[in-house]
Amino acid sequence: MRRTALRRTAALLCAALFAAACTAEDGKDPEAPEPGTLRVLASSELADMTPVLERVEQDTGIRVEATYTGTLDAVELLAGGGTDGKYDALWLSSNDYLRLRPEAARKVVSETPVMSSPVAIGVRQRTVDKLGWKPDRVTWSQVEQAVRDGRLTYGMTDPARSNSGFATLVSVASALSGAQSALTDEDVSAASGRLKEFFGGQRLTSGSSGWLATAYERREDVDAMLNYESVLMGVPGLTVIRPGDGVVTADYPISSLASTDPATREKVRRLTEALRRPDMQQEITDLTHRRPVVASVSPGAGLDPGRRRELPFPGSRSVADGLLDAYENDLRRPSRTVYVLDTSGSMEGDRLTGLKSALTDLTGDFREREEVTLMPFGSAVKSVRTHVVDPADPQAGLRAIRADTKALTAEGDTAIYTSLREAYDHLGAGRDTFTSIVLMTDGENTAGARAGEFDAFYAGLDAERRRTPVFPILFGDSDRSELEHIADLTGGRLFDARQGSLDGAFEEIRGYQ
Repeated sequence: MRRTALRRTAALLCAALFAAACTAEDGKDPEAPEPGTLRVLASSELADMTPVLERVEQDTGIRVEATYTGTLDAVELLAGGGTDGKYDALWLSSNDYLRLRPEAARKVVSETPVMSSPVAIGVRQRTVDKLGWKPDRVTWSQVEQAVRDGRLTYGMTDPARSNSGFATLVSVASALSGAQSALTDEDVSAASGRLKEFFGGQRLTSGSSGWLATAYERREDVDAMLNYESVLMGVPGLTVIRPGDGVVTADYPISSLASTDPATREKVRRLTEALRRPDMQQEITDLTHRRPVVASVSPGAGLDPGRRRELPFPGSRSVADGLLDAYENDLRRPSRTVYVLDTSGSMEGDRLTGLKSALTDLTGDFREREEVTLMPFGSAVKSVRTHVVDPADPQAGLRAIRADTKALTAEGDTAIYTSLREAYDHLGAGRDTFTSIVLMTDGENTAGARAGEFDAFYAGLDAERRRTPVFPILFGDSDRSELEHIADLTGGRLFDARQGSLDGAFEEIRGYQ
């Protein structure tokens, strides 16, 4: 049940339009940038480039106003026209997927790589010792064998949203299929058995490379992380392995957009030129562990200077999308999610209507084999309704979720912590799935258990259930500090629907389920 391009584009476009509306005042054009400013749509991991960009601003007067998102989501926004007039440049981890989308590719008029980072495997040293691996000789086949033997577990990002996850998926599929050139549908089909075994070892998923690293550091039971080399280098205690049978590399090109004028494109050229200066390349590699693209600059400390085998990217969109569909609906472990939904009296009216609309739209994104539980609450939990998207008849489960959503009513107080306790009790333990809890509330806790009681309850859970994160959504009059505490306690992440839309928040969380 992979999301459609239309839905992803609509959610991102809605957020962009909301932000634009909030900045309009005194008749000024809300889309017009300040002189010397470039509005850049960038991959989320590039937030670590802030110190470098501050130096660029000092040197050139060009200020980068970055909006961060997942690489594949950015491509969908570009293809759907959501960047026209709103952004001046694109700075993604890779333009490989973009080039498979003609409607997106024609909106880009130039691209220049700024740095690079291959996909790699970060493994705890004790696991390297246990497996007897020599890091410079490990192959993807050896990694698969270790997973199959139950000796290796790992985390990786969601390939449908994050380029690190997609690059990992392509790397593994290419290596395990024995493809001699760009992947084909036949290659993916031939390797499906081995790929399913490989992804059976995945224990963590994420919508972003940075959050994956944070979640991994909480999970001593997970042996390894598949991520960009640059991210892995920043995590203490990992041995970074670059599989000898090949990887896919991100080259972080800055791209001018066709919708901009010549003066803006000149600013983009000057920005790119500044970032490729030898002194800036040295600062980039030392700060971020990414590799320089200027030959005269040496890679930063700890980066292996040896050559790597570069695996080709799929040659057609049908192969790329087919690989994503196979991963989401068959290869990966299924998901179990409890949606803890505030339907207290304050949700009456437009807020409840918005919630129903967002959930109804979200059903088009649910994967086959996924288990979805709706747990609306007011002064207490009102009902617990669980549905499975059965591959034999997926529409039956989706229709049932929509029917339960339509029946939601608003009444009562707001029992956040009591409802979260019931969600953990419902999930239980012992299932081979990705489990998570999504909490949507428009207010503060006013009934039932208090924060301290929930903290004590959570501390008393067994280790397996404590690994289930809560992803709260900030909405309406909800208390940021209260929801941030829940996210931090459980290893989740807070999503802000006030700055975008409820649809967009639910959609973004999908990368973490």
